[in-house]
Amino acid sequence: MTKTRRLHQLFAKDGKSLTLALDGYYFSTNTNGIDTVIKQMPQLIDNGLDAVLVTYGLAKRYSEWFHEVGLVVRADISTSVYDLSVPNTASLLTVEDALRLGADGIIAMTFPGAPNEADTHQAAWALAKDAERWNFPFICESLPNGYAITDKDSNDPYVIASAARIAVELGADVVKTRYSGGVDDWVIAEQAQVPVLALGGPKTKDVKAYLSFVKHCMDCGAKGVAVGRNIIQSENPAGLVAALNCLIHENGEIDYAYQLYRNH
Repeated sequence: MTKTRRLHQLFAKDGKSLTLALDGYYFSTNTNGIDTVIKQMPQLIDNGLDAVLVTYGLAKRYSEWFHEVGLVVRADISTSVYDLSVPNTASLLTVEDALRLGADGIIAMTFPGAPNEADTHQAAWALAKDAERWNFPFICESLPNGYAITDKDSNDPYVIASAARIAVELGADVVKTRYSGGVDDWVIAEQAQVPVLALGGPKTKDVKAYLSFVKHCMDCGAKGVAVGRNIIQSENPAGLVAALNCLIHENGEIDYAYQLYRNH
């Protein structure tokens, strides 16, 4: 199978993707809702979900729920799962592991500017090289100065853009990274020159404000979002997927998307 064909499993015909991040068990103990929302997968897919991002264990245990959706497997894990800042990561899965699971892509983090920058770059490069050998999409989650926003630079669009480009130079086919919410976020996708998925951001109860943020990301060149807790721990996961689908795939307006959320 060609890499392009596999990417088409992760992105819709319009080149955009609504991805549900279910990989929280590798990075946090705040995992409420993951197992529950997986059981809603048929409804989420009907409402516009394109792909899921999972751990090895989820891919094995819940494989029957992922037949109709693109599948990306996480290759790295936090080395300190009780530290929410994710100070470092360790490599786990290989591309061959992901292929045996029937995945369509593999993802790993890199942390430009962080103390462990060299180690994360080397791990990303090794995975990218192996993925290229197998014609397998590699998504690099590139986060400046580390996983957490630790200072002003961590959330500066120009710093984020440079981190995105570093991921591409390491061999990423797709970049996953944060958007600041500021007017200069357009530079992130422009610098990357490959599809960029915006991080879903911290959990919020203000659904309309969250939809406004996603609309902003799309207007600034993102090709979609990879959302975790804001769907998983939503009071209405299916409704939020419908609303996000409206913004991502239909270029819809925020008020209409919010009504979809309330009506599903």
